[in-house]
Amino acid sequence: MSENQQPKTILDQISVSDMDNNCYLLVRGDQALLIDAADNTEALLALAKRHNASITAVVTTHQHWDHVRALEELLERTDATHIAPAPDADALPAKVDIALEQGDALDFEGLQLEAHILRGHTPGGLALSCQIDGTTHLFVGDSLFPGGVGKTNSPKEFEQLFSDVKEQLFDVYPDDAIVHPGHGKPTMLGAEHPQLDQWRERGY
Repeated sequence: MSENQQPKTILDQISVSDMDNNCYLLVRGDQALLIDAADNTEALLALAKRHNASITAVVTTHQHWDHVRALEELLERTDATHIAPAPDADALPAKVDIALEQGDALDFEGLQLEAHILRGHTPGGLALSCQIDGTTHLFVGDSLFPGGVGKTNSPKEFEQLFSDVKEQLFDVYPDDAIVHPGHGKPTMLGAEHPQLDQWRERGY
């Protein structure tokens, strides 16, 4: 199939629970990939149905409980393939079918997603990058937010996460890349780039 025959990529998003967990849906034709089955299975299924699509793949960005509350039920009801970062895989409440390592590529219905393992918020959270209509989109879990990196519990963990985020995201992707975090509003790398020295100096 030539490139111009490939299905268009649709990106949709919903916030679930009182923790404002973002769940992202990438739709290609009648297939959908969900990023983080955080909560509210019915709402997630309805999100796919809105696009006349079935969830056939579920990505879990990291092991924290608030990002996996609907995971087991959703996998049972959809029989979707479960994809997660290898360092966090054993801590997840559902079997992982594809464990991604740093630099792996994931093909979803012709859409190429690049895997980045970002250590520090958890042993190894997952960020995925892809191109939609010529723009880079970064799905970063809880590793990067507007105004800083994700929460860490020690200076060593902060330095690890800061370094991974800088080297794998800021040093690789353009400033107009859109960052989709696990909670709250999106941002762009260019909006956060000038603050990197400040983040490192303050240590969070």
